[in-house]
Parts: sequence; C-alpha cells; structure tokens
Amino acid sequence: MAAPRLPPPSFAPPPSVRPRALAQLSASSSTAAVKSTRIKREVVAVTTPPAPAARATSLSEAWREIQGEGDWVGMVEPLSPLLRHEIVRYGELVAACYRGFDLDPASARYLNCMYGKRSLLREVGLPESGYVVTRYVYATPAATGCSRWIGYVAVASDQAVRRLGRRDVLVCFRGTVTHAEWLANLMSALESARLDPTEPRPEVRVESGFLSLYTSDESGSRFNGGSCREQLLAEVSRLMGEYKEEEEVSVTLAGHSMGSALAVLLGYDLVELGLNRRAGEQVLVTVYSYGGPRVGNAGFRRRCEELGLKVLRVANANDPVTKLPGMFLNEGSASKLPWGAGAGAYYTHFGVEVALDFFDVWNYPMCVHDMEAYLNLLKCPQLMMEKKKKKKKKVVQVNNPWSDGGVHGVMEFFTTMARRFLEEPRLDLILWRWLDAAMQVSNMVQSLKI
Repeated sequence: MAAPRLPPPSFAPPPSVRPRALAQLSASSSTAAVKSTRIKREVVAVTTPPAPAARATSLSEAWREIQGEGDWVGMVEPLSPLLRHEIVRYGELVAACYRGFDLDPASARYLNCMYGKRSLLREVGLPESGYVVTRYVYATPAATGCSRWIGYVAVASDQAVRRLGRRDVLVCFRGTVTHAEWLANLMSALESARLDPTEPRPEVRVESGFLSLYTSDESGSRFNGGSCREQLLAEVSRLMGEYKEEEEVSVTLAGHSMGSALAVLLGYDLVELGLNRRAGEQVLVTVYSYGGPRVGNAGFRRRCEELGLKVLRVANANDPVTKLPGMFLNEGSASKLPWGAGAGAYYTHFGVEVALDFFDVWNYPMCVHDMEAYLNLLKCPQLMMEKKKKKKKKVVQVNNPWSDGGVHGVMEFFTTMARRFLEEPRLDLILWRWLDAAMQVSNMVQSLKI
C-alpha cells in the first residue's frame, strides 16, 4: 500500500515572539491592523528555516530524522505530522500485543498469543502493516517461574522497505497484565545491570523487577528457548545479519508501560554489546516508549546517551506510571533534598518527551494509562493542541512534593495525599503507589547509609 502523503511539518513562533505578536494583534484600531500585518511578516521571517526544501517530507527520505538521529530537534514542539504518523504507526503495532493476548483461563493458549506468527497482524486488524513476524517472545516473572507471551519480533517486508527507506527490524512489547508482572513492577530496588560480562559497570543500575523479567528463564518451557534477553539478542542478531551489508537497516523497539522498560533494557543491551554494528557502521537503535516508567539511575542514563541509544517517550501528564519508580526520589527531587543524593541512588528518565494531557487520574483511573487512549489522542492533532492550551491539572502539580525546596512542600504533599487516601472509594488504585513510596524511602536509606 502506498504511503499516505502528509503535509510538511509546521513551525510555531518561539515563545519570545508570540506574546508580542498577540499583544499587538489584539488592538482594535486600524493602526493595529497594519501592525498585525507587519508582525506576521516578522514572525514568518524569524521562524521559517533558512532552507525549507532541506526538510524531507517523505518517510523514505526523512527516516533517520524520524528515528532520532538528530534527537528530534524541532520536531516535537510542535509535533511534526510525519513524526506523529510514525508514533501512531508503531503504537498500533504495540497494541497488537494486547489484542492478540489470550486471557481466557479456559483456553489452551491461556497467557499466550491467540494467533500464529503468520496471521497475528492480520487478525488484530493490521493486514497492511508491512511487517513479517519472525519470532514470538516470552518472559518469565520471578514470582511464578512460568513464562508468558510478552511480544514479538518482526522485520519489514521488501515492499515496505521502499516506503520506509530501510529494512526495519522491529520488537514490540505489551505492558503489565498478570499479577506476577505487577509484582515484578513493584520490585523497585536499583540493581547493577551487568549485562556486559567483560565490563560489568556497577554504576549502571536499573530497576530489579524489570531486570529480572528480562533475564529470568523457565528452562522447561515448550515455547521459549532461554530468557527473554537470550531470545531477543539471538533473533535481532540473526535478522541484522540476514540482509546485504549495503542495505540500510534500523532497529526499532516499541513498548507500552512495563513493555517500554523492556524495550529500553534491550536497546541498552544491544548498544552496550555492540550488536548494532554492521559493516563497520552503527545501526540506529530507537525506542518508542508509551506510558513508560523510569528504568534506571543517572549512571544508566549517561551510559545510554554515550552509546547513542535514542529514546522517544510518549507520556500523558496525568499517567502515574510515568512517575514511577521513584515517585519521591527522582531526577527532579534528588538535588533539592537537604542531605543531597548520589547519582546512583535515584531513578531518572532520559530521552525526548512527547507530552500529552488527557483525562484525570482521580476521575478516570482506568483511562490515563490505557494504550488505546494514547493512540486516540495522537490521532487527533487538533485535540492535542487544545489540551496543551489548558492549564495543568492540580493532580499533576502535586506530583512534585519538593516544588518549594523545603519541608513545607513535603508536608503539604503528604497532607493532600493522606486526605485523598482516606476519601478514595477504591483503595486498590492507590495502595500500590504508597507501596512504591515505602520501597523508595527504604532504598534511599540503604543507598545513602543514613
């Protein structure tokens, strides 16, 4: 299927220009009308790129830019139509993991995929995706020792290569579904990753639950051969070596929620081990994260950035999962603590964020993190613009208890949260947040030896 033709990216005036223009345009006299015309010309002169023809408008021409080679500079605010199209496209491929997951206890395929590899994308409504699924991926939560289907590996077909501009190796992960996976999410202690046996790098630390899910193995499973990590490294390496060296290749890792954490771990693993090197050059490895939690500490962030791992984080401002782990001790709060905090003691996000704003965690707790809700908003660019014009909701503002840098802000935060805790009719929706907070405080005390 031919690629849809999209309008070229738009460019908004910088904040320093916009207020002046709006102020003059609001005048009601004829002189103001003349001025507004002059102002409009001035804005165009300032914001138009010096060489507009240099920005490619087709995916086959702009794929490196879309995959983050330039760190998405000038593409996020405002969101480039071409980038938005790709975010939605990869999001649909992630949603396929949910649509194909069998949650019927009476089914013979319970906790596995309902469809075979050849029919998965067709059965979930993506017959023209342009990808061929080559392997299913299974992960083993430490709490049960039993593997579950977590996602799939796919590669772009020959026809899709002409549209995409390269051979895209794709790995998609679903998010948390089972109770054992929720337990893995709540294991919020930081642990050294040590994925490179020749250079352990103990300062590179990641969340222990995600690491366990990534590396644990159910040796007796009839589905998977080895851990989630072993399956993925073997298949991605095989696909990268299957095509001619002169053919351009990219590696795209996409996931929602817990799946985005696995995507980040896999991305780090590939670039740390040098498995993205091909014909003497480095293959671009890009992570598309949807509603993803923090994965590691500042040492992990620095190492990923040094190795050139590209991460695009699509996050709803009202989604509590994007604030975890590290709700209380993170990149925003650690520097404001009275006693300070070492870089290895707190969690941090990294990459480039595409900020969304939809629903309210207190009124719509089941929607703020839903993958389909993410996709529905991304498909409506006008609605996205209207949302960004509104003021941030109070629930977002209260997520940073250290906003005033003192004890007053902390006490006000705890008072507010305690009141909401007592008033909340569904305590199960917030108990896990307090459990995470308790774990974070415990981990902080252990790390800092307070």
